[in-house]
Amino acid sequence: MGIVDIAGPRSRYVFSGVIRVEKYTPPERLKRIFNSMNELIARYRPDALAIEKVFVHKDPVAAIKLGQARGVILCAAALAEVPIFEYTPTQIKGVVVGKGHAAKGQIQFMVQQLLRLSETPQEDAADALACALCHARFASLKVDVTRLGGARRRF
Repeated sequence: MGIVDIAGPRSRYVFSGVIRVEKYTPPERLKRIFNSMNELIARYRPDALAIEKVFVHKDPVAAIKLGQARGVILCAAALAEVPIFEYTPTQIKGVVVGKGHAAKGQIQFMVQQLLRLSETPQEDAADALACALCHARFASLKVDVTRLGGARRRF
């Protein structure tokens, strides 16, 4: 997960992290993801949730697990009435790196640069921050932020 504040053309890092659930049973994993999302939404009060669109995975078991995790994340956002926006991996990489088929290391590097981070973010956290930055870019195209008086928006 990754949270950024957007004020006009500026992006500011707020938080990122990874929910580790490998050691739990499948139902407990989903519960922990759901509860973690509820806590993060309550703490940071995002204006929107940006998430990567589902893609066809080579491993059907992994695709099902990913879909379940994604479902509880979407449910937590929907229950909190946080608007949800979805972007393809190609859209996210295109906005953040400049090409839609960028490698993980390129995403990490660009997220670090764009958010002026002192350290390289972990791969999954960088992906989440990249998704938030992608949404900020698309949202800025839809909303004239100058009309908002430079108001902060959190994604």
